[in-house]
Amino acid sequence: MKISTACALALAALLAIGPAGLARADAPATVVAVQSDVTYEKIDTYSIERLNQILSTELDEFMQPSTMPTAFRGKFPPAANAVTLYRVTYRSVIPEQENRPTTASGLLAVPELDGAAGRALPVVSYQHGTVFRKRSVPSFPEWSAETRIMVARFAAHGYVVVAADYFGRGLSDLPDGYLVKGSTRQATYDMLRAGRTVLAALKIEPGALFLSGWSQGGWATMAFLEKLQEVGEPVTAAAVASAPVDVALTMNRWLNNPQPVDAYFLTGAVALQLQAQEAYHAQSGLAAAAIRPEYLAAARALYEDRMDWETFAAQTPTKLQDFIIPEFRAGGRLGRTPYWRGLDQDQVYRWISATPIHTYYGGKDEVTPHVVAMLPAETQALLGGAPTEAIDAGAEADHRAIFVFGVIEQKAWFDGLLAK
Repeated sequence: MKISTACALALAALLAIGPAGLARADAPATVVAVQSDVTYEKIDTYSIERLNQILSTELDEFMQPSTMPTAFRGKFPPAANAVTLYRVTYRSVIPEQENRPTTASGLLAVPELDGAAGRALPVVSYQHGTVFRKRSVPSFPEWSAETRIMVARFAAHGYVVVAADYFGRGLSDLPDGYLVKGSTRQATYDMLRAGRTVLAALKIEPGALFLSGWSQGGWATMAFLEKLQEVGEPVTAAAVASAPVDVALTMNRWLNNPQPVDAYFLTGAVALQLQAQEAYHAQSGLAAAAIRPEYLAAARALYEDRMDWETFAAQTPTKLQDFIIPEFRAGGRLGRTPYWRGLDQDQVYRWISATPIHTYYGGKDEVTPHVVAMLPAETQALLGGAPTEAIDAGAEADHRAIFVFGVIEQKAWFDGLLAK
């Protein structure tokens, strides 16, 4: 089957592959080693004009397929400063594989400010959402509209933006670690440390730390926040948009209680998640036990970045119930198989947070059920954690609208906390 023009537009917005990403080529850059396990290279400088373009015409392109395509026009202030972008590579370890060493990549976006050297700049660590191509990630910002929006909202107003690509994305040679908790925590934590190492080389002092994430990145942000609390790293505030904080609950709803609002690309997300569990948790044969045989080769090719989404969508059904073997779906009813027990361990909200959190949800989210997105606020209130507020982006807000709404609101919130 072929996907419609509307679906293609929605996918382009989701995957952040717009005209800007397709038109540019990466220019040769000088790689600088700041220590044996961290290097960086300058990849671009966004002028004030370009940053304003991101929040006007490029924002319109991103929001075109949304339920609220024009709701945020004119809602962003003009850029105050240009931004220099660096691709960072760093050494990390894979917790699921006895801390086997690996190399990962990410983005460091540094505001160009007079007198920045020697003064502390606030830092926001951004965790990106689901993507189906290896380089649709922060360190290749022309292929990631969500990253460009974050840069234009935060780095263009004095914040340093740090963003990990995650294992298996960007320059990593690993399989995609999609929704794998231990590796996601490690990749984001080590990217923050690497980013600070580069900032020191640039003679920029990192100030207050904030976290932000959307969709998969919202889940990643909560996992990262838990990691930082474990090691005693203070975080001023965290904001998560449309975050599937309970992976088992989210997957079970997708598979066993489908709704008309459900996104057509959930087949791709489930294909990635199953194979990531198989690769990182040594659950041999998991994908073959879950995915109907006639679609398994396409799922493998998508996961291994040998097939783009459009080709995958043309070869697979749009409904998860037609993609997944019925007996496998039925396993979610009691959740007692190794797969479902493993997913339950990947929850990222059933702990007492020391950091205030804003979590955003919307009435027409086609990916994360609003009940799931609201779980951090309800759980922290139950357990007596730091103030956590669930904020409604609106009855018409879909996945992309929740993201943009959250980016606007959280910047104002973070600014207010810095002013105290």
